[in-house]
Amino acid sequence: MVLIAATVLIAALIAGCGGGGEPASPQGEGGSPGKVTLEWWHLSTADPLKTLWDQRAKEFMAKNPNVTIKATVLENDAYKAKLTTITQSGKAPDIFATWGGGVLQQQIEAGLVKDLSGDIADVLPTFTPAALSAYQFDGKTYGLPTDIGLVGFWYNKKLFENAGISEPPATWSAFLEDVRKLKAAGITPIALAGKEKWPGHYYWAYLAMRIAGLDALKQAAADHDFTKPDFVAAGQQVKALADLQPFQKGFLGAGYGTPDGQAATMGNGKAAMELMGQWAPATQEDAGEGLGDDLGFFPFPAVEGGKGSIGDAFGGGGGLAVGADAPKEAVDFVKYMTEMENHAKAVEAGGVLPVLKGEESAVKDANLKQVATLLAEAGGYQLYLDQAYPPAVGQQVNDSVAELIGGTKTPEEVSQDITEVAKSEE
Repeated sequence: MVLIAATVLIAALIAGCGGGGEPASPQGEGGSPGKVTLEWWHLSTADPLKTLWDQRAKEFMAKNPNVTIKATVLENDAYKAKLTTITQSGKAPDIFATWGGGVLQQQIEAGLVKDLSGDIADVLPTFTPAALSAYQFDGKTYGLPTDIGLVGFWYNKKLFENAGISEPPATWSAFLEDVRKLKAAGITPIALAGKEKWPGHYYWAYLAMRIAGLDALKQAAADHDFTKPDFVAAGQQVKALADLQPFQKGFLGAGYGTPDGQAATMGNGKAAMELMGQWAPATQEDAGEGLGDDLGFFPFPAVEGGKGSIGDAFGGGGGLAVGADAPKEAVDFVKYMTEMENHAKAVEAGGVLPVLKGEESAVKDANLKQVATLLAEAGGYQLYLDQAYPPAVGQQVNDSVAELIGGTKTPEEVSQDITEVAKSEE
């Protein structure tokens, strides 16, 4: 993935967003529609989605000659930062990628997002309920999903074999033992993008799920208290992992999709595992060489004595929301992107997982089939904490866990810091 951060580009983006991009020109002769420019922000910087989304935009413009789509493609952290900047100014792009959850809800409450319920009522029944759930609030729908998935461990089968590991670990204690075996064999156990912080929060979030359980995370969202013993215990287990020094050299300064980052380290066979979402294989190939048949997948292990189930999934997908002031063509494009014929092409290419009913047969990759099966069988589902909670709380989770992994905060301090921010957001 390429980080786009040029000052000129940022200025252009901020100037060009909100209010439907360029205003539509008056209706032409014979009732022909006026010209419309749509600003579309997304973060699919790697193929296959980068190319596929570009093709969808060109097809839509060919079918609708009055429409021009201007796409802005940003890497994850850059995207979050720019979207936060523009929404805080009271504007939103015409069409923009969203993970849903608490972040989207805050944008809705600020009046920045269009209620799509009436415009998409005809297509809503074609989506799976799980895929839609992150974009629905109080019986209304504010976005359509383009992907759903879960975070789990992607691993290098050859490196596991070299370390004498015959099968993926099913428990956390077995996982820690495998980390020790990999280190003893001279193999870097885990690739991590310490600089970007969000990949590190996956460890604390999953351990909180496995130890405290999904209900405890929901309760914490309500009572703004992350200081209970199970949350501290989750931090203690993150520390136990970090104390083994399992990550690649220089991980604290490593990005995710950069040539020397987490995905490339994994894709080039320089680490045995990474904890990442369903897009990991594509990013590994884009940033590095990719592992081909040596790549495997296993779910986050169970924690002995924990209240959570190994069948509970953590992750999210991606969706498209529409700015409150966007023209009707923006809604038309979102519907076009999620039509079965169009969306199934992205599933077949391995870029996304099914969000439409009956789309499962389009999954071709064996590892992604495993992810899709785990999703289908999941007993519970937790959205990424930096999206499920209000933005300030989610950012504090990311920051605090990064400090925990870096050794500058204790598990107790992490829980206290997150709680303080959560209570300040009441």
